[in-house]
Amino acid sequence: MQVTAQMVKELREKTGLGMMDCKKALSETAGDLDAAVDYLRKKGALKAAKREGRATSEGRIGSYIHMNGKIGVLVELNCESDFVAKTDQYAELVKDLCMHVAASSPRWISSEDVPEEVLAKEKEIYMTQAKEAGKPDKMLEKIAEGKLNKFFSEVCLLNQPFVKDPDKTVDQLIKEKIGQLGENITVGRFVRFQLGESK
Repeated sequence: MQVTAQMVKELREKTGLGMMDCKKALSETAGDLDAAVDYLRKKGALKAAKREGRATSEGRIGSYIHMNGKIGVLVELNCESDFVAKTDQYAELVKDLCMHVAASSPRWISSEDVPEEVLAKEKEIYMTQAKEAGKPDKMLEKIAEGKLNKFFSEVCLLNQPFVKDPDKTVDQLIKEKIGQLGENITVGRFVRFQLGESK
């Protein structure tokens, strides 16, 4: 299929990526726009993997107030340069993450941040539940692992389905932006306040 300039333009507007990347993606996927987006997402994830570990000492702190001042959120999002931190795409990502935290109430950034005692307690509960449900002993560990992964997707920001597009996790969203902006991006910290809720 012939890749037209209009198709490339449409894909560029959808992904924010360069003309050559978009043209290649459309060529690789026979002009299928959705398949081209998936192709670029995979490519973005590869780019993101190459940038992991690079220092992120610049960025922005975003804020969001919801429900007439009943919920407030602050998110520190870090990147490698002030230049990227000032782009509209980066500002939009910060805003999206603030709204996500307001809506989804994560407790930790990633599964690595969950305290060991919390993990041990959750695992013990899941294994006891499985045992009481009559599951064989050799399956208990595997069942507990599966339930822990579900637990992470509920309480860890990066593991949660992104509220504006539940087909991807917050981690996948950030990796896409890393691919588009060409810099490592990390969540430094976040805090969520809810009126009348004590820590």
